[in-house]
Amino acid sequence: MNVIVLGAGAIGSLYAAKLSTRHSVTVLVRPGHADAINERGLRLVGHEEGTFRMTAVTALASVPSRSLVLLTTKVNDNRLVADVLAAAIERTPAEHVTVLCVQNGLGGEDVVKQTLSERRIDEVIVLRAVTQFGAIFQEPGVVDYRVAGHTLIERGPGSDDIAEALTACGLDGRVSENIKQDVWRKLIFNCVINPVTSIIGSDVGTIADPQLDPIKRPIVDECLAVAHADGVDFTNDFIADLARIFGPSRNIASMRQDLLKGKPTEIDFMNGAVADLGRRLGIDCPVNAALVALIKAMEARARFVVR
Repeated sequence: MNVIVLGAGAIGSLYAAKLSTRHSVTVLVRPGHADAINERGLRLVGHEEGTFRMTAVTALASVPSRSLVLLTTKVNDNRLVADVLAAAIERTPAEHVTVLCVQNGLGGEDVVKQTLSERRIDEVIVLRAVTQFGAIFQEPGVVDYRVAGHTLIERGPGSDDIAEALTACGLDGRVSENIKQDVWRKLIFNCVINPVTSIIGSDVGTIADPQLDPIKRPIVDECLAVAHADGVDFTNDFIADLARIFGPSRNIASMRQDLLKGKPTEIDFMNGAVADLGRRLGIDCPVNAALVALIKAMEARARFVVR
């Protein structure tokens, strides 16, 4: 299988490394990362260590037929990256191409579908995926693999084959029969973990601290109210799950990683998406809206400090 990873940061690089053990992998990355990968290979450290060979490019010239394209960029960049993908397909028409959006937040796959449709590229299959893996981009060519997990794939054309291919490479692919609920579940976790640990400057595991319950509970309650209005309900206790699942984690949330680098975060597609959808559905989400404002202020400060 031809695998193309668009936006191979921490998670994208991890998936590229694992998939390269059985498939031909090309990663679209920034110049420094590309140079390091092409010269020395992509190195994983931490949970698993090794060096993996693949092709790294800074521009996408073509997309071979029968390609699996993993979109692992920040959701903020989906329209731009979908345009890049569309242009490559227009230059060299390809058949049987599937885009797997391995991303956080709400609605990223819809942006890709709309962009490809506007370019009249209708034969590409676009599926959503949810990853439970964790990694940190350490330096060009090196990724710190922090958390092993599984990959949930939207039920759709070819999803069983994709899940099998991921599993064979150690990425534990599972086909989801209710991807909307799975997306909401991870979104609720992200709406708590990402902004809260970014604001207090901690690792993910700190979210288990019961002293944070007064902020965790209203975030979760607002998310559950909006999810219910969107047709998704849960019976689990998210506060207990946050402590049980994430308490042992020493990973750094992606939002905090972005702030430390002076990069835009995905807050608009996490807490911002909940607040916006709530507004459209007549549900007020003041806590999630406040977190958006706080993270936006931190983004502005981080950009100034990093520069």
